[in-house]
Amino acid sequence: MPNQKNHKQALELPIFKIISQVATSLQIDAYVIGGFVRDYLLQQQVPVKDIDVVAIGDGIELANQVAKSLPLNTKVQIFKTYGTAMLLYNGIAIEFVGARKESYQTTSRNPEVKPGSLEDDQNRRDFTMNALALSLNTSNYGDLIDPFNGLKDLKSKRIITPLEPKITFSDDPLRMLRAIRFASQLQFKIDPICLDAINKNAERIKIITNERIVDELNKILASKKPSNGFKLLHHTGLLKLILPELTALEGIEEVEGQSHKDNFYHTLEVLDNMAATSDDLWLRWAALLHDIGKAPTKKFSKTNGWTFHGHEFKGSKMVYQLFKRLKMPLNDKVKFVQKIVLMSSRPIVIAEAVTDSAVRRLIFDAGEDLEALMLHCEADITTKNPRRFKKYRDNFALVRQKIKEVETRDHVRNFQPPISGELIMETFSLKPCREIGLIKDAIKEAILEGKIKNDFDEAYQFMLKKGKALRLKKT
Repeated sequence: MPNQKNHKQALELPIFKIISQVATSLQIDAYVIGGFVRDYLLQQQVPVKDIDVVAIGDGIELANQVAKSLPLNTKVQIFKTYGTAMLLYNGIAIEFVGARKESYQTTSRNPEVKPGSLEDDQNRRDFTMNALALSLNTSNYGDLIDPFNGLKDLKSKRIITPLEPKITFSDDPLRMLRAIRFASQLQFKIDPICLDAINKNAERIKIITNERIVDELNKILASKKPSNGFKLLHHTGLLKLILPELTALEGIEEVEGQSHKDNFYHTLEVLDNMAATSDDLWLRWAALLHDIGKAPTKKFSKTNGWTFHGHEFKGSKMVYQLFKRLKMPLNDKVKFVQKIVLMSSRPIVIAEAVTDSAVRRLIFDAGEDLEALMLHCEADITTKNPRRFKKYRDNFALVRQKIKEVETRDHVRNFQPPISGELIMETFSLKPCREIGLIKDAIKEAILEGKIKNDFDEAYQFMLKKGKALRLKKT
């Protein structure tokens, strides 16, 4: 990590020189602050997506004048409510704001804003590592301004607020989620004083919009080991307020010497397994939610012990309600997560007895999501017994091999019926009626069961037999 006071090499992008020159002409000071500085000091090799610039003066005017200095009529977006302006430069979003000091009301995370100094602006930042600033001024271009020893906190991988954490988190409760998200993303530790403050302010999360909460959850899910973030959410009491369906899974009950596994911590293991396999955000959501139906379906009987019958069906229904509550997309994304949850046990059942008909039905029902489903099921293996682990992995390898064989032979994936409803109507002189659906379903079942091949000739002959059984006359 760079130790020197001056960091001109961080400001090599031409845009920084342009901002510096414009700020000088306007006779105001300007600084780069926040994530860009943090990531540079961490020496993270990540593409620059956004840059925050704070001006000791009118940030919007600085943005407008910088835009005039750029080619191709660069447009400036102004957000009057927040006193900020944004422009795009070579795909990078650059946000300008005038230095300010803030005060908050208990009912809102939106502050009352007044012009302030650089120190005031750094005071309002969420964490010391995000209060670091680099000067864009000609007199000290590239100098690091670090009033809270943020560089030291970066080196020790410590997340702590510049000011009193209870006030910081109460003022803007979203910062609690951001602390946990950064801990998960960067594999940092949250200072114990901050963790205690999050615990005490957890209820304040209720004033944050669901959209902002989901944005932070998505970033936690996208981290290398997302279980770290969800354990912190649970430890601080936030998870129970945001995703009670998950915390309901925690605990092990024992009756008459029979117990079940802790489905909450099992879920986090599955999530980490999936994160090690796939970057797909929605597959990670499916891993997180795949067992939420177990809490409401859990039962104990002397004969069978603990059971969770129908938890996949119940869970898929709960997924939709959860997405709706959090104002998440109710489109193909929720359908995908529901589908993985609903079918999460199918390959497991098939693995015990791999038959052609069962595999055909799996291919047909999973469709284009078959590979995603198999990845999920493989991530669902969390046994610590080496013999069982090998057995389960070998079983899934057998299912995968059988899928290849059946798919090559029977072409079931993205199945299209070889006999159309129109042909059935024409063959038997029918108008739209129940019998058409019965014949189409019978043909599909016959193909999936392997009674006939998935081709037109065999399906046509089967249609005639089924029509005859239904007392329909061929014309």
